[in-house]
Amino acid sequence: MKSGFVSLVGRPNVGKSTLLNNILGMKIAITSDVAGTTRNIIQGIYNDSDSQIIFVDTPGIHKPKNKLGTYLNRKAYTMADDVDIILFLVDAEAGFGKGDNFILERLKEMNKPVFLLLNKVDKIKKEKLLELINEYKDLYDFDEIIPLSALKGDNIEELLKTVKKYLKSDIKYYEDDTITNVSRNFIIAEMVREKILYLTKEEVPHSVTCLVETYEEEDDVINIGVLIIVDRDNLKKIIIGKQGSMLKQIGREARLDIENFLGKKVYLETYVKSIKNWRDKEKYLQEFGLDELEF
Repeated sequence: MKSGFVSLVGRPNVGKSTLLNNILGMKIAITSDVAGTTRNIIQGIYNDSDSQIIFVDTPGIHKPKNKLGTYLNRKAYTMADDVDIILFLVDAEAGFGKGDNFILERLKEMNKPVFLLLNKVDKIKKEKLLELINEYKDLYDFDEIIPLSALKGDNIEELLKTVKKYLKSDIKYYEDDTITNVSRNFIIAEMVREKILYLTKEEVPHSVTCLVETYEEEDDVINIGVLIIVDRDNLKKIIIGKQGSMLKQIGREARLDIENFLGKKVYLETYVKSIKNWRDKEKYLQEFGLDELEF
């Protein structure tokens, strides 16, 4: 059996989390068109009869505008340093831009295999794809160039087959039934945050925090309470909506994903708390043994 760690890197919104979810056949990483959606290092463990591949989903690398952006970039680069293979995702439809070049210059400094994955090829014509491959192969001596569609699953089997050729370790890092390194509650909280980002669009920043405060399993239903933490009262009003309409919609849509994830009927209660003082928020999270970006 061969094994190894494979990092997914790229600009925000190029499809890293979508690819990870498709490879695993289940949703463990949330997706959104909001930059900064992925804030944590999430591992997805793929097992088959002859290999174990630990895919590492990282925050989208971008030119940072604040301390959070700098922190997320540093986490992504650190994980890229500590893996066996780097999968560099580029949006084939949008083309290779300044943000992609920003990442590529950093990848050139790393002495390890780099695959260029041209994602969203289902949205472009075959002739255009061939042009892109010819264009991009001159940018860097990529070990592999693989076109695929993370959303539709096109060419993912080919990707897995190619990755296996580069695996060198024979250590089994996880048991066969382990899917991810993050907790059940983390995934549930992230599913709620995903609906907030999707339904409120740009009104609510990606720094909104969700936290599972209660989880009680009964014979026929699981009762879950999720707290949504914001740092301004106006954000609280947006999330709650007129007569609670937005909060209800967030809860309804998140509950469907959570039920699919847990395989059981769920009663979900969501509520919002505004913590304006950063130290108070940090203290609140620490009561649960949590770090701001790693809960």
